[in-house]
Amino acid sequence: MRPFRIDIPQQDLDDLHRRLAATRWPVELPGVGWERGVPLAHLKELTEYWLHDYDWRTAEARLNRFPQFLTEIDGARIHLLHVRSPEPDATPLILTHGWPGSFAEFTEVIEVLTDPRAHGGDPRDAFHVVVPSLPGYGFSGPTGATGWDVPRVAAAWAELMRELGYDRYVAQGGDWGMPISLRLALADPEHVAGVHLNMLVTFPPDDPAAMADLDEADRARLDFAVRFDQDAAGWQKIQSTRPQTLSYGLTDSPVGQLAWIVEKFTEWSDPKQLTEETIDRDRILTNVMIYWLTATAGPSAQLYYESTHTPEDFVRTWGGPWPLTVPVAVASFPFDAVRPVRGFAERLLPTLTRWTEFDRGGHFAAMEQPGPFVQDVRAFARSLR
Repeated sequence: MRPFRIDIPQQDLDDLHRRLAATRWPVELPGVGWERGVPLAHLKELTEYWLHDYDWRTAEARLNRFPQFLTEIDGARIHLLHVRSPEPDATPLILTHGWPGSFAEFTEVIEVLTDPRAHGGDPRDAFHVVVPSLPGYGFSGPTGATGWDVPRVAAAWAELMRELGYDRYVAQGGDWGMPISLRLALADPEHVAGVHLNMLVTFPPDDPAAMADLDEADRARLDFAVRFDQDAAGWQKIQSTRPQTLSYGLTDSPVGQLAWIVEKFTEWSDPKQLTEETIDRDRILTNVMIYWLTATAGPSAQLYYESTHTPEDFVRTWGGPWPLTVPVAVASFPFDAVRPVRGFAERLLPTLTRWTEFDRGGHFAAMEQPGPFVQDVRAFARSLR
């Protein structure tokens, strides 16, 4: 475990600016809007902002406010934020991001989580916060080896928390953080006190009676899942099958990398507001920069190949089984890319103890709805005392 500070060479930023200025733009059919991907005018405007107004050095300084470290686990380099609370009895909490996110998703909630006293909260709600970057993602990448699937990442997280000296901790996650946090609880039940999820995949059971009991809202969730798989899951299919081929374009073209990520921030966020109002565009670009500057578009996609290469892999990775012995909480945000059915969740998770449905927010809960996200994590942690 050694301290780490982000310090991107200026030549890398100069190279990025040259590439942005020399972008070769494609043509676009008239009147298609977002139906066939990111609109040309939208991406051009965002690229102009990236080139002329976005300041990486400001973002870099903000990220470096938090103590960062590098360590090696199971042959892979692991980057992490580790922010200890001023409250000595704080609960350790490991936050796991997904794709196309990064550790930067949590930067606006870390100080509130670690020091509630300073933000008008109860000091008993304090956490020691650990935010690792997934193997192959950002400053954890590349892994340099095959085999990094969800159970292997979960085992690495158990070792990481042991290395940090935490005997009892809470695991939290959405997107890839969902199956990883659940697998972590299965792998390390003696030390995981509970699991909080802001996303849950629920597959319909074989029991016809379970389907007959669905109300209108739950049927709408199932209809959305069918439409999503047919129309909006292309990224998952290509990253699960040809991550290397995809990596050439995303590693060579910053605008390609931007489009690949900003599409998901737009589609998976609360549409009641424009994405760049819900999530500040500088924060979206900082997330894109973490992938671009570390050249981890390809390495990050390998987790899909390792864990969801076949339909059977997909069901096993996201659908369990989850024979857990620790409590689980689910915070469901209505505009997430995945919309769980509670009745199915209760069959999948025998220790489900908390279920919260929000009326705002989407996939990137800590960025879109930081206040409700923090409150729900705190409430769940209180139930574990």
